Amino acid sequence: MACARVPLDEQQVTESGSSGKERTLPALHPDRKEERCFVPYKPPPEDGSPAEVEEFLEHARFIAEDLEWLLALPHDKFWCQVVFDESLLRCLDSYLQLAPRGLDLGTLPLSPAVADVQRTIHKAVFLTFLRMATHKESKEHFITPAVFGEIIYNNFVFDIPKILDLCVLFGKGNSQLLHKMIENIFTQQPAYYSDLEETVPTVLQVFDTILKKCGLQCEGATAMEPMKLNAQKQPTAMSMKLEELADLVLYLCDSTSTIHAFLDIFPAACSSFHSHGFLSRLPSFYEAAVPDLEKAIRKRSFDDKSLQEDLWKRMSHSCRKMVETTHLLLHHTCLQPILEGRENMQTFAEELLQYFTSFLPEKRFLVDYDDEFPISDDISLLQQALPVIDETRTLYLLQGVESAWDATGRRRPQTEDASSSPANQGAAAAACSDGFGSPEVKESRGERLEGAEAKMAAPQKGDNGVVCPVSGPELESLLSCIRDLLPDLGEGFLLACLQEYGYNSELVINNILEDRLAPSLEKLDRTMPRPVKEDLPDVLNSRSSVFDDDEFDVFRRNQVDMSRVWKGRRKGESAREMLDDKQHIAEQRARYLMYETVVDEVAVEPGASGGAGTDPYDLDDYDDEYDDTYDMNQVGANDLDGDSLLSRRPFTVPQVLRKGTKAEEEEQEDNEDEDVSQNPVNRDQFVQDPALLRERAEAKRAAMQQKKGFRPERPSNVAGRPKGQGQTTETLLDRRKKETNKSRVSNHNRRSMADRKRNKGMIPS
Repeated sequence: MACARVPLDEQQVTESGSSGKERTLPALHPDRKEERCFVPYKPPPEDGSPAEVEEFLEHARFIAEDLEWLLALPHDKFWCQVVFDESLLRCLDSYLQLAPRGLDLGTLPLSPAVADVQRTIHKAVFLTFLRMATHKESKEHFITPAVFGEIIYNNFVFDIPKILDLCVLFGKGNSQLLHKMIENIFTQQPAYYSDLEETVPTVLQVFDTILKKCGLQCEGATAMEPMKLNAQKQPTAMSMKLEELADLVLYLCDSTSTIHAFLDIFPAACSSFHSHGFLSRLPSFYEAAVPDLEKAIRKRSFDDKSLQEDLWKRMSHSCRKMVETTHLLLHHTCLQPILEGRENMQTFAEELLQYFTSFLPEKRFLVDYDDEFPISDDISLLQQALPVIDETRTLYLLQGVESAWDATGRRRPQTEDASSSPANQGAAAAACSDGFGSPEVKESRGERLEGAEAKMAAPQKGDNGVVCPVSGPELESLLSCIRDLLPDLGEGFLLACLQEYGYNSELVINNILEDRLAPSLEKLDRTMPRPVKEDLPDVLNSRSSVFDDDEFDVFRRNQVDMSRVWKGRRKGESAREMLDDKQHIAEQRARYLMYETVVDEVAVEPGASGGAGTDPYDLDDYDDEYDDTYDMNQVGANDLDGDSLLSRRPFTVPQVLRKGTKAEEEEQEDNEDEDVSQNPVNRDQFVQDPALLRERAEAKRAAMQQKKGFRPERPSNVAGRPKGQGQTTETLLDRRKKETNKSRVSNHNRRSMADRKRNKGMIPS
């Protein structure tokens, strides 16, 4: 029996040999291995014939039983089997190579029995690798870390290709366990880091191979041999065979998915990819290869439409993974050190801005990257972390992004993808808990669906407005693009689809091929022709005017009295006769005669008033009904307004009527002046003292600010310290604020306009 608290590599066990004698052997010895043959893995059948399905089920059950037996072994027996049984490693390697990936499962016609046994094998293989990556299972069962690193490295239990396949196969739903596994492997055996450094150039060679197959060349790629004059021309994506095109797209999809899965689960590897210029090569490859491959998939004729649909889905998936890989590398190598506040933050910020600047010529890649991960958000984070970032440079980057959107003819999405909602994330995470499932429902750590899956997961509605957001030539181009791929559909049906999905041709094609159209589009006839454009009503017939139907309305009358229409002086008419004609004055005379008589007293017929007088005018001097209540009162004289009758200047006795000597009168006047001067409140001041008014306003303003809790603004300090002694953060912020806001006064925005001219090439730099 093995001794407790002793590592497995130092344990000795006593067993009886074939001759019946006992012997002492190390715990890890070839003779302790059980004789068991592990059969290699075979993928599920593609056609799904009964004979092949039965063969696969029987073969898969053998593998599942063997792996369950292996997992049930004790610690020492398990490691003897792993180290010395070559058939076990061949079985595990075959599964990593041939097991269907996420997108492959959607194309295989898996029956319930096949899916169940495949799920069982998938789980058993993952648990086997998990146990193989653990050097300490308990306090009694463990291996010395240094010896563990030598065992897994020298016996090829793990290598970089296996780790990459583990990430892409088991990453969804098991990312945390895989991260701990890979981190433990690299920690216990640092030699894997050097292997990773040698693997990255091989990964870059993948992109060179794809470009070479498509007859393209990417900037920064390794130099290829010059083509001889008599050599055959390299086939392009449009001219190569369909089988070669399908293999190329599958190769690209598998490569990009594997790289992204590995970097997402093990971010420490980002530094190795970054050191080999991966961030420079990937965008240029994207810009060179993706348009040609997408064009070949859309334009070429496929006998099998399902193959075309599958290739388009894989191409979209590859584009999405390349964009996400770029974001991972930028985040972990440039942005994360800035957010963590490491040293040399300015160097990381400069490197990030340099990469963004290098993306500007790659307009297709830049638009796809900005659509998924807005560059403005990263620049905003930089400005918050480092206030001294050059605003001219950041403004140049943002303008370059806007020009890339305009150059590609695409519009920024207004709403977030529906697949990013919390409900969808929770459902996807639950579906992936076992590490195996359908690609339509699996999702990694709550992320959004990938590539074409995100576009085809649910019908998305676009800007379904009354006014078409695209011009006529752009609409015709979209229709031509879709009809080249789907010539059987009518233009009327395609117009309805474009309107429903915001005039996004790629989204329309995806939803038609996947048969995921909105319910309103399902009811339409797919061969519906384009509606005939109705003629607009005549403007002259639909107008409305105050002169309608008059004698000169030529639009509604066929005959007009031309004798009443002339230009200039009428024939037979002299200027003197026209001036002497005073008929208009005579016409107005009768009107003004009505205002000639003004009557102050109205004549009353005799006896009409009921009196006996004979006076033609009945002028009563007194009326008993008259109310004379207020005749003797001073109405409004005692009001408290400033213009009341009693508040005026007091009555002054005329000098002629005054009594007393002249000296007494002068003394009385002097006393009155002194009383008025001593009481300034009662003085009738025409203009009040401005100093007093300012004092009152300042006291009122201070009381209001104190009531609201207002704190006075800190005084600006743009001068700072003398040159060479460094500047404080407050001084830098004040200078930046002054630089930003000085265009509001005398400068009149000269700097920003000069930068704009320089960016457009008007000013030689």
